[in-house]
Amino acid sequence: MNGFERITTALRHETTDSLPFMPITMMFAADTLGVPYGKYATDFNVLADAQLATARKFGFDYVSTISDPGREAADLGASVHFFDDAPPAIDENNALLADRAVLKTLKPLAPLKSGSRCLDRVNGVKKLAENVKGELFIEGWVEGPCAEGADLRGINNLMTDFFDAPEFIRELFAFNVENALRFAEEQIKAGADIIGVGDAAASLVGPKIYREFVFPFEKQLVDGIHQLGGRVRLHICGNISRSLKEVGQLGCDFVDLDSMVSIEKARLEMPPEQVIAGNIDPVKVLRNGTPDEIYAAVAECHRQAGNNFIIGAGCEVPRDTPPKNIEAMRRYAASV
Repeated sequence: MNGFERITTALRHETTDSLPFMPITMMFAADTLGVPYGKYATDFNVLADAQLATARKFGFDYVSTISDPGREAADLGASVHFFDDAPPAIDENNALLADRAVLKTLKPLAPLKSGSRCLDRVNGVKKLAENVKGELFIEGWVEGPCAEGADLRGINNLMTDFFDAPEFIRELFAFNVENALRFAEEQIKAGADIIGVGDAAASLVGPKIYREFVFPFEKQLVDGIHQLGGRVRLHICGNISRSLKEVGQLGCDFVDLDSMVSIEKARLEMPPEQVIAGNIDPVKVLRNGTPDEIYAAVAECHRQAGNNFIIGAGCEVPRDTPPKNIEAMRRYAASV
């Protein structure tokens, strides 16, 4: 099987020749190609070349256009700082929606607008598809409703809005889902096999707020991507242990768990057919561990997950991770 076949087969809950291998790489990929991260995040040609080089060197089953959470926000008018060799950063001190009333003045996202950061990602998907469509799984990316809300409103303001302005939250999240679906549609048309949804801020709310405010809009987004003909990978950075049951009801093709979440607990609380990815600690284990320790840690994740499992780290592979440590993950994937 090639990578595309392996992942497609696994998502159908069928037997594969080895475990799918899908760690998130961004800065690691840029370093593998030998380019500054600023170029990776702003030039789709550099991003695609880095992903292809990394996948081929380490035997990944997929390539991805993930780079930073600021693409949609930047195109909506948010202030984003760019750096030569670090990820772009949203300027929360000058949040676009510091005044809630500004939301009603925003126009929907135009993902194909010339010069936009969204178009750059769409072009990245297109270039990857031109090179490896049907050979490696191709991943696009959008921000989830809560994460994009934090990008536009500022994380501290957003957290108090759940109590002070609940109707604003619903309007904001509905706007974010509409934009994410516009963006996802263009990536799917360009050749994306799956859309990654990053909703990191969702890990900061308790289960009650998650159920009332976040889950309904994540569900709309997941269902909408499926209606567009795409698959969904959900990645929520942080500890979502108290909301695992609800996350398992979203219908994601697979859920990517951060390292502080127990895979064993997730398997108990999610449907047995839910595909789970993860989730060794990206720093303490993957970056700082030995190959033997990493091999054993991945094996333990697999034991806890049982069937319907994809190998990955808990979050992004750190940029200075020794290559032999990535190879240890690949070695385990091939051994099963």
